[in-house]
Formats: sequence, C-alpha cells, structure tokens
Amino acid sequence: MPKKVKPKVDENEEESVPCKQVKEEPATPSVLNFDSPSSFFESLISPIKVETFFKEFWEQKPLLIQRDDPSLAAYYQSLFSLSDLKRVCNLGLYYGKDLNVCRCVGGKKKVLNRDGKAQFLQLRKDFDLKRATIQFHQPQRFKDELWRIQERLECYFGSLVGSNVYMTPAGSQGLPPHYDDVEVFILQLEGKKHWRLYSPTVPLAHEYSVEPEDRIGTPTHDFLLKPGDLLYFPRGTIHQAETPSGLAHSIHLTISTYQNNSWGDCLLDSISGLVFDIAKEDVALRTGMPRRMLMSVETPADVTRKLSGFLRTLADQLEGRKELLSSDMKKDFVMHRLPPFYLGNGTDTMDPGEKLPRLNSIVRLQFKDHIVLTVGPDENQSDEAQQKMVYVYHSLKNVRQMHMMGKEAGTEIYGLRFPLSHVDALKQILCGSPIRVKDLKLHTDEEKENLVLSLWTESLVQVL
Repeated sequence: MPKKVKPKVDENEEESVPCKQVKEEPATPSVLNFDSPSSFFESLISPIKVETFFKEFWEQKPLLIQRDDPSLAAYYQSLFSLSDLKRVCNLGLYYGKDLNVCRCVGGKKKVLNRDGKAQFLQLRKDFDLKRATIQFHQPQRFKDELWRIQERLECYFGSLVGSNVYMTPAGSQGLPPHYDDVEVFILQLEGKKHWRLYSPTVPLAHEYSVEPEDRIGTPTHDFLLKPGDLLYFPRGTIHQAETPSGLAHSIHLTISTYQNNSWGDCLLDSISGLVFDIAKEDVALRTGMPRRMLMSVETPADVTRKLSGFLRTLADQLEGRKELLSSDMKKDFVMHRLPPFYLGNGTDTMDPGEKLPRLNSIVRLQFKDHIVLTVGPDENQSDEAQQKMVYVYHSLKNVRQMHMMGKEAGTEIYGLRFPLSHVDALKQILCGSPIRVKDLKLHTDEEKENLVLSLWTESLVQVL
C-alpha cells in the first residue's frame, strides 16, 4: 500500500505569522486573463508577444512597456496601497521580517528599522518626516489578488515567485544602485518613479550586490514609470529608482523569479544522484583515490585527467536515462510555493468528493501544475542498499501566509511514495488526460485501485 510522505516539522520553531485575518476591500475587476498560466502571462506583458519576449528580452535585456490604459492603471492601483499596509499592520508585522524602513543616503542604504512590531502611525511618520521608503515583503500573503497573480506565475515559470512592495515619498530614494539574482518584473501601482538602468557588471548574476556610482557608468535606460506601466529586466541588471520631487508618493510592486534556477543549479542538484547510480555499475568509480590525495596542496595532472575521464563517462551515461536521481530542486519548489488559488479564502484542504474511484472508473488529474514526480531512494531505509521509490509531491496543503518567508518557513512537504514499479502508471495519470483505472500499467487490479485511491485521497484526481 502506498504511503504518505511524513511532513517534517520543527517543534521549536516560532509561529511566524499571526492567525487572525483582515477583511479585504472589494477588488477592482481584473483586466488580466487568469484562464491559464499561459494566458495570464500573455496578458501581463501585452501588447508584447510571448515569443518576442523570450526571443529578444528574457535573460538578455530590459523591456519597458508604457501603457495609457485607465482600466489597467486602476487595477494596478488596487493591488496594494498605504491603506492596505494600515490594515495588515493589525496582524502584527515585524521589522526586518515583514518590512524594512530605509533610505538611500550618499549612495548607501540606511536602515531605519525599529525593534519588534511595526505600528502604522510610526511607519507613516517615518515615511512623511524622514522621507523613508517602506519595503513590504511578500504582500501576496495578505492580498488575495497578488496570491492569484503569483500562483499563476509560479505555474507558468515552474519556479518560485516572490514580491515586494516599495512605498517611497516624493524626493526620495530607498535603495542604492544594485543588481539582483532574480528576473524582475516591476508594476507601477501609484504615482510615478524615475528609473535608471545600467549594463551588468556580472551578467545573469547569481547573487545580490550593491554597485558604487563610479563603477556603473552612464544609464542605458532613463525613464519615468506611471500607473499601469510594466518594466522587466534580467538578473544582474544594475538599477536605481527615485520618486521625483514635487510629485505624489510612488508605490510599485516588484515580482521576482528564477532565483537559483540555472543549468548550474540543475547540475549541482542532479550530479550526486547520477554518480551514485553509475558507481553501482562501473567498478572504476569505486576504486580508491591515490594515497594522501586529500592532503595535496595542488591537484596533480594525472588526477585531473582521471576526473575528466569520469565526467565524460557520466555524460555518456546520462544520454540514455529518463529519470535523474534528483529531488532537492523539485522538493524545494513544491515545498515553498503557493497553494492553488482555486481553493479560495485561505483554505488549505479540498474535499475530493464522495464518489470513490473503482476499477471501472474514469479518473482525471487535477491541479496538474501543483504536482511534481521524482524518483529517489526510500527515505524510510537507512542502509546502503536503499531501493528507489517514486514520489508524488504537491502544494495543495501549503500555507499561503508562509510563502517566501525563508527556508525555515516551509518545513512540511506533502505527497505520496510508491514502489518504482508504479512509475509508468503514474505517468499515465500525470499526463492529464482522462483514463480508466483498469487501463493503468500495473500488474494487478488491486494495485490499480490502491494507486488511484491514494491520489484521490490527496485530492489529486477526480472521478468523472
């Protein structure tokens, strides 16, 4: 019988968000298309075509989309405002964790945080009198429409999507020139903001860094963003932004994705499992290293040649493999991402219905974009002769209020594990097309029924 994956819970961890909720004001009708992840992204970057975006801009250069659309501007404005900040402050926001108060002074970031809980009146005082920027972390935890937007984007990119809201008074700048390790989409919500972008010193940077003014040169882009405008730039793009004097305050939303999602990260994630597998088959990988090799100051040339040969062997072996023994990136993604927006109103469970799947039932996968399949060692066995299992992880029970709040915030992973012999049947179901239970590629009718019943119990399939 397949077994549920046990959640990992840190009993000593403090609760990082309060339980009470704040009632939201009615949302402005969306002008974006939420029918599917693809249709949403297409509407987000309209009138730019998706094919053009990925061919000419993605990971290559900035894209500025300036639009004179009152309905879009009104929708953007509804996504977050100072009144929203006032309401969520009632939940018990904390300096440093939920928000930062800062200002760029002399090319350096000056943090004006206080201790403990943030009070809106004090935030507003620092905003008005100290000309400080309020940087609010992960507002999708509290605003349904941002949850809806970022859930669609996580499905589209297959990567975590975080966000920050920046509220900056007139004549002020919150952050010095810097670059990020994420792909960035800027939505201007209120007021106007003056942006300057510069050529990367580290293309597709893998870390955040502040860049001194005397190093960045002249801007490649210099413009004002107004409500309804959208700006995209790749990771590594140096940027700074200020609210012009004499205008109203500015509020913009930064949506970010593709952190640690490169080919290099994929190799780091998968290479250890590949070596483990191939070492079982290739005795050369099991022979010992030269004596005292770990004590060498420099790597001898013959050792380098040996390692190069092993890497070529791994590359040759990789060509014919359908599944990599890899789970860390997949598990991290599904553990920390948003739950489906369709569950509604913050609920984290879904009733699968009363109709039990039987051998002659036709079933269909649901929440396909929230499920990952991976092959890995049996986590319940500690001996060296671990058998491989197939794992089906999902994010249906993830807690929205913990989204993107650090590794410690996501300590539970939900899913099921099955014998490796079930992998073909699971692929039949995970393709998304309706299938009769008795047509699954398993040896016995009992196995077929048990497999589908396990998925149904987790609300991953529905009976048609």
